[in-house]
Amino acid sequence: MEQKRTVLVTGAAGFIGANLVLRLLKDGGWDRIIGVDSLNDYYDVRIKAYRLDRIASEAAGHPDTEWVFVRGNIADKDLVMSLFVQYRPAVVVNLAAQAGVRYSISHPDAYIESNLVGFFNILEACRRSYDGGASGVEHLVYASSSSVYGSNAKVPYSTEDKVDNPVSLYAATKKSNELMAHAYSKLYDIPSTGLRFFTVYGPAGRPDMAYFSFTDKLRAGEPIKIFNYGQCLRDFTYVDDIVEGLVRVMARAPERRTGPDGLPVPPYAVYNIGNSHPENLLEFVDILQQELVAAGVLPADYDFEAHKELVPMQAGDVPVTYADTSALEREFGFRPSTPLREGLRRFARWYKDFYL
Repeated sequence: MEQKRTVLVTGAAGFIGANLVLRLLKDGGWDRIIGVDSLNDYYDVRIKAYRLDRIASEAAGHPDTEWVFVRGNIADKDLVMSLFVQYRPAVVVNLAAQAGVRYSISHPDAYIESNLVGFFNILEACRRSYDGGASGVEHLVYASSSSVYGSNAKVPYSTEDKVDNPVSLYAATKKSNELMAHAYSKLYDIPSTGLRFFTVYGPAGRPDMAYFSFTDKLRAGEPIKIFNYGQCLRDFTYVDDIVEGLVRVMARAPERRTGPDGLPVPPYAVYNIGNSHPENLLEFVDILQQELVAAGVLPADYDFEAHKELVPMQAGDVPVTYADTSALEREFGFRPSTPLREGLRRFARWYKDFYL
């Protein structure tokens, strides 16, 4: 019996994961897509259910691709191993992680469990996929983060920069993922690619992100805190651009080759995915409020100035994020390009449909 060609996506009910699964279903080319997610309550589970409903609806229109959703935690090693044994994925995209810089300050245990133990389990399962001479995993793609750059003074951020000074535990776990993946690539010849995402936003995104939480607070008549007195710069990247980058990277694993020492040269790569156009936070808030009014989320006479509070920088935050995406553009012919206003317009319209 011919083995079905399978892709495994962890964090499949998450913001990026769900959008990736939707894209893979639309593009075709996979016999089976396995999605794994713990559906934890870090944020409103209704949004995760909404994403899964969209996937189920899309999957119904693509009968040639089997969609399988498994509710589970990648920190459960037995579960992860059983999925690899049962489905033998050719490509693994690890997007499951405890996200958020600020949350890592108050809930560090969640980051160790998901981002370190969970990722270790994925690496071990990839390693064991070659047991008995099996062809095994062809490519492991995993989420890293722009947070690894910490308080790096050089901009734009390049993957050639040294990133040994994280300013949050979240950043430290993401840098650890890159180091762990490099070790497994070297020791076991596992092709792996890490993607450093820069401030991902869009419809049905994470409610803890600034654009979403600002919208919630403004609707509730509460003030929004703009850190560093509005002098932060953020490289906002629309979710469809992130997914486009993911799809292109998935299709081309780093090449396996042997070094002068007779051992594998690690088939390992890391890329930035960002819009390469940092936006001032005050300008970002101005565009957001315009689009919220245009979408009917807020009334035209809303007093925004009365609801803005400029405050100092907070622990774990950085003043600027700015991606150098030249390597991604050079090797994959792609550069994110969705304008901030267009992305926020789509978010505002979705928000109205979902909540109002």
